[in-house]
Amino acid sequence: MKAQPPRTPEQPDAPPVNRFRRADDPEWHWLENRDDPEVTAFLEAANAEFDRWFTPLEGLVERLYHGHLARRELAVHGLRTPLDHYTYWSETAAEADYPVWWRHPNGKPDRAAPFLDLEARAADHDFLELGDMALSPDERWLAWTEDTSGDEQFDLFLKALPDGKAVRLLEGIGPELTWAEDNATLLFTRYDATQRPESVWRLPLAEGVAGEPDLVLREEDPEFWLGLGKTRSREWLVLESASKDTSECHLIPARAPATPPRCFRPRESGVELSLDHRPGHFYLLHNRGATHFCLDVIEEARLDRAADADAWQPLVPHRDNDTLEGVDAFAWGLVLTERDHDEAQVRLRVLEFDAEHSVTRDERLPLPETPCSLALGDAPHFDARCLRLREESFVLPVSWIEHDLDSGERTLIKQQPIHGDLRPEQLACERLWATAHDGERIPVSVVMRADLVGHPLPTLLYGYGAYGEVLDPWFSVARLELLARGAAFAVAHVRGGGDRGEPWYLAGKLEHKANSFRDFLAARECLVEHGISDGERIAAYGASAGGLLVGASLNLDPEAFCAAVLDVPFVDVLRTMENPDLPLTTAEYTEWGNPDEPDARKRIRAYSPLDNLAKAPYPTLFLQGSWHDTRVPYWEPAKLYARLSELGTARGPLLLRTDMAAGHGGASGRFKAWHDGARQDAFILWALGVENREA
Repeated sequence: MKAQPPRTPEQPDAPPVNRFRRADDPEWHWLENRDDPEVTAFLEAANAEFDRWFTPLEGLVERLYHGHLARRELAVHGLRTPLDHYTYWSETAAEADYPVWWRHPNGKPDRAAPFLDLEARAADHDFLELGDMALSPDERWLAWTEDTSGDEQFDLFLKALPDGKAVRLLEGIGPELTWAEDNATLLFTRYDATQRPESVWRLPLAEGVAGEPDLVLREEDPEFWLGLGKTRSREWLVLESASKDTSECHLIPARAPATPPRCFRPRESGVELSLDHRPGHFYLLHNRGATHFCLDVIEEARLDRAADADAWQPLVPHRDNDTLEGVDAFAWGLVLTERDHDEAQVRLRVLEFDAEHSVTRDERLPLPETPCSLALGDAPHFDARCLRLREESFVLPVSWIEHDLDSGERTLIKQQPIHGDLRPEQLACERLWATAHDGERIPVSVVMRADLVGHPLPTLLYGYGAYGEVLDPWFSVARLELLARGAAFAVAHVRGGGDRGEPWYLAGKLEHKANSFRDFLAARECLVEHGISDGERIAAYGASAGGLLVGASLNLDPEAFCAAVLDVPFVDVLRTMENPDLPLTTAEYTEWGNPDEPDARKRIRAYSPLDNLAKAPYPTLFLQGSWHDTRVPYWEPAKLYARLSELGTARGPLLLRTDMAAGHGGASGRFKAWHDGARQDAFILWALGVENREA
């Protein structure tokens, strides 16, 4: 299908690519110079061209946007979570972009008071992102980090609760915060020149007055970054140093934060590990000799032998068909997060111990349906025997369940309300299995209106496929606008993601990266072969590393899709990985490879979207960038737009929109973010040929 632009009464001036072309730079690398006024002029010209092209679709954008608002509950009340002294929750007013955080003394709801008003804090900024929010253990002080530009540089604030004045303590730090249990020490991270969290610092506080920060730990290896945490037992601060495939943990007693950090087990290349703690025992989740991870245990009294692998006892062995993804410790035992390789389904498993640490209970919690998402919710109390679970799927709105471990009773405590004419029960979800080029089975999830099952539908195919991230089914209110108009939505669970466990991730990274792209195309064919999708009307969507997935797939088969949306797409892979001074590059070597190595350079060069463009019939494209994006710089989608425009072989328009006030995650306020989503959806519906259908 050849996408045709909507009719517009005005013809714009010469296209931006013609006006800003530089004969001495055919690759458009000059766009990387942020300080060159011609760069912003080019982006603004492309935005103006975008706006002119979009004029005939603005009515559809507004209908989608307001239809989305009408389907959701705009006034949102978060779940109430009791801590030791107070119960906490958030409230977002119907007209507000940001929430207000409230609390009341436990058992005294009539004494509720607000303590952090993000809507008010955002009033003077075009962008606001909350990095982290940390309560002191005695619940007298609140610390938080916020970013007001989108570049992921955060400022640290502190206030006495509930109504003390917010004081800025530090600027330009990382987002993470952790309180020690002395109520007077706050730990935070700082970046190096490439925006890598390379050091942990200790900030002493005396009744809100900050002293000089002290360095706790610095990571010298540029491929590693530092993170902060505290065990649920509140006994230990955990500092994790990790690359994409190697990690080590350092421990500090939470009640003695001035204690020098102790390396729990020295790093071994290729070995990932994480720690949790119950009084008397440490639990080590790791993949040393266990590709799919296993769980070992050591008595706390033998902590001095923790570096000795022989001192550990196996608790959950390595298994061929399951990946052990996470461990959460409670006073009574553990909650394990596991992933079934064959079914590509996450599960939660409960292990309970007696006083001698013998297992007295080993059971999996029930699933609401399959496939679905299932996760352990907030559980701040170490001895809690009622677990909060978060469940959702393509046809199940986000639901919070309280699961009583003693009675087995499941109580629905909150479910996302859905309004409008298309109800969740009117939807149908299927799990298909595509056959890849090498015979591997690729999961493909699809959702559509139940009354349209059996009819080939215009379809939006979504994918990501990197870093082992999983795309378990999720419910989307905005998606209902597409489904109501007769489109289907599908997810390709390609290799490189973690949808079928750790082997799935390993089979789509480094030398196996090409599997991701070919899997995505196989998913597209599967949708057609099963009669789900109209082969002439399939659009693709990818964001960030998903933009790489879609961009590389288009180079392999430019005619596979009628259109594509590439949102902050990572498409200049080789050039980015050749520049270690860019944020996050060195930390990515274990995901993509280090181009200083000839084999890795050749491999990256073979799939990097910008390095493999050809005079081919590319589909119409919607390219989205953000000026303050430090993860995928604005120039990556801009260069793709310019170079494809110069090729002149696309089957439809090439559109570039750069948000000059946002970062990698796009707009921070929910209404602007929803409006941006409606704009992308209008483009998709137009490209699929159903823009005139009403919901």
